[in-house]
Amino acid sequence: MKNTTLHVTMDKQTKDAAAKLAKEMGLDLSSVVKASLRTFVQTQVFHVEKFQRMTPYLERIIAQARKDFKQGKNTSGPFSTPREVTAYLNSLK
Repeated sequence: MKNTTLHVTMDKQTKDAAAKLAKEMGLDLSSVVKASLRTFVQTQVFHVEKFQRMTPYLERIIAQARKDFKQGKNTSGPFSTPREVTAYLNSLK
């Protein structure tokens, strides 16, 4: 199979962050890109999300709220308004 070269223009910050992460995983950036493209061709799927994933901070707050609810500490729920939810979540900080 004949090899070819792919040139990609991107911002330096993203490239450096990706290269650092790849190195931490014992890979080089070229291997990550090759594997990503192979997966794209094999699965014919390109995944894009509109919404951001929860931050670890938000995940901890939600876990604490669930724990409080199970232990009966959450006496303000179920909530009637978004303000009540916000007030409760702010109390967990």
